[in-house]
Amino acid sequence: MTSLNFRKIKTIAYRPGRSQLAKNMRAIKLSANESALGVSPKVRKIINNNKLNLSKYPDGKSTDLRKQISLKFKCNKDKIICGSGSDEVIQLICQLFLKPKDEVVVPQYSFLMYRIYANIVGAKVLFAKEKNYKISINEIIKKITKKTKIVFLANPNNPTGTYIYKKDLILLRKKLRKNILLVIDDAYDEYMLDKNYSSGLDIFKNKKNVFILRTFSKIYGLASLRIGWGYGDKKIINALNIIKPPFNVNKFAQLCAMEALSDSKFISKSVKHNYFWAKKIKKEVERFNIKTNSVSANFLLLNFNKCKLTAAEVNRKLQKNGLILRETKIYGIKNSLRITIGNSKENKIFIKKLKTIFKNV
Repeated sequence: MTSLNFRKIKTIAYRPGRSQLAKNMRAIKLSANESALGVSPKVRKIINNNKLNLSKYPDGKSTDLRKQISLKFKCNKDKIICGSGSDEVIQLICQLFLKPKDEVVVPQYSFLMYRIYANIVGAKVLFAKEKNYKISINEIIKKITKKTKIVFLANPNNPTGTYIYKKDLILLRKKLRKNILLVIDDAYDEYMLDKNYSSGLDIFKNKKNVFILRTFSKIYGLASLRIGWGYGDKKIINALNIIKPPFNVNKFAQLCAMEALSDSKFISKSVKHNYFWAKKIKKEVERFNIKTNSVSANFLLLNFNKCKLTAAEVNRKLQKNGLILRETKIYGIKNSLRITIGNSKENKIFIKKLKTIFKNV
């Protein structure tokens, strides 16, 4: 009998949050940080256009989309690469920069795909401790060695919802060796209202050793179409274009992304909705001694250490009422849940069910 050999890759598999509950139970999914308001009305016009020619390959370089991104964010279109979600761009960065035994530093609690893609190419991932679930510049620096090639971080951070100020990002880049690539994930930038915060793109637009990640999956509501982009030095972009798959972003996704970018009114509406409901949910959960982060992105990390019920107990009761939150054990965070800010109806149901759960406790 023929036995085929293949690499045994030592990494965890990404496990998305639950999207379904018991059979025939209608679920309210607040586990994946998806857009509360869906997609822009302009995007809906593209979705409803039956005259799109889908029999031809898309533009493999996403030329029109990159041009529109460059106009929207005042950056160089030749320093942009589009991907099938920002996940694919992370994968390409790891393939380009890393070889076995190289080292990557990530925050202790961070987006899982940084460590997964680094592990796949054989790199060693080192975890920098966080302080009160917040990224620590000093702890990142402690983990740097001669083998360090990349530092990944998201700001705001997923799943903690915490963020670091502009001055701290600048300090981190100054403290890192020049030949270490700093990758900053701006996935939740649009939601940020704190004046002390600045996106990686705004700070490091002209830095050769900083790479920025962006996505259309969050505030733009295009999670199902899998589209994101990266911004970096021309030499990096040119090298990534050599190894990226051909036609990696489908035509439909490119068209919808361009329309999403053009609808500033919808983005503003989404930001206001998120800020209003995040503040309200934060206030409600804290009544039950459920601690959480300051309002930042479109989710909150709920910690139950000082609460009368555990995260697991509350999670079970919420699921019985048709509500799905994100369990955080896979991130290494105990006794916590992450909740996405939903639409108004979903948020009201969550608050109502939470009050019911604690009524007789």
